[in-house]
Parts: sequence; structure tokens; C-alpha cells
Amino acid sequence: MKKPFNIFLISLFILFLFPAIGFSSSEIIAKRGMNEEIVGQVQAMLWEIKLYDGTIDQDFGSMTEMAVKDFQRKMNKPQDGVVTKELEDLLAKESKLDFSKFKHHFFVEATAYSSQDPGCGGTTATGLAVRKGIIAVDPGTIPLGTDIYIPGYGKAVAADIGGSIKGNIIDIAFDSRAEALQFGCKSLLIYTM
Repeated sequence: MKKPFNIFLISLFILFLFPAIGFSSSEIIAKRGMNEEIVGQVQAMLWEIKLYDGTIDQDFGSMTEMAVKDFQRKMNKPQDGVVTKELEDLLAKESKLDFSKFKHHFFVEATAYSSQDPGCGGTTATGLAVRKGIIAVDPGTIPLGTDIYIPGYGKAVAADIGGSIKGNIIDIAFDSRAEALQFGCKSLLIYTM
């Protein structure tokens, strides 16, 4: 008779232990005032579902909070502007962007180009047309064919190279010269598969 009671007590202990070791779906992972990588990931997921159009800067300010509340409203959740693990899972599913699946992430210096640029032949080193979704890389740093996600730009593939693309420098393709010029040059955190 004592054995079933002991099993019950152990089971109860395990259930209460899970929240303490991070398995709680109500665990807060991002909220206003935070400035961390997870905030940038939340911003990117909100950007993918067109609820956020601000800068993906890892700073949880009023625009991010408003976008989180809009997503909470869409999901019929309380609109407190706080991202819990449960809400992050819903965002990942809705945006089709699960950051846990990326193998690496690192900072790069990014420039932009288009097929309309002087000297650009319109075809990449791998034979693809220069268009949005193509990235020029240093194959010694990022192998050609690598799937990449760039917050605020979207999904891309490393399919081109360039003479000045060395180390952690990438060149991001756009569909028009105007878009490329508007992008300019930026330091970005990118994610690779």
C-alpha cells in the first residue's frame, strides 16, 4: 500500500519541478524594456506575419509591444504585450519561422545589389538569376547552397560570390536598384541552416 503512495508523491514532485527547470509554457521570454537576441527573433516572426514593420533591432519598445498585442488579439489571448514560451511557439507556427532549427547565427556586414547595377550580368556564380532571396557570400565562411534567414529581409540562399565579399561580409540581392540603394550597408545578425 505504501508503494503506490510513494509513486504518487514522486509524480507530484516531478510535476511541480518542471516549471522550476524551464518547462513552463507561461514562462516570460520577452517583454517591454528587454534588449536581447530573443526580442529580435520575436520581431522577425511578427515581421513575417506582417504585424511588425519596425526595425528588427532586438529592442522591445512600444512598436514591438503593440505588435505582440495585435498577435495576442488574433490568437484570442489576453493582450498584455508579454511574450511567453507558449506565445513564442504560436508565433513560430504562424510565421513558419522556428529559430531552434538554425544551426548557426552570427553578425555580418551587409551591402545590397540588384541585376540593374552597372557591371552586374544578371546571373549569379551558380547560374541563378539575381533576384530577392539570393545572397553573395565568401564560400569559405558560408558555403554556397546554404539556406539563410535575415530578419527584416526573409529567407535566402547563398548562391553568389563577389570579389569584395570576404569573411563576414555578404551582398544581399534585391529586385530593383532602388531597393538595393535604400538598403545601403548594415550590420546584421543572420541565421544559417
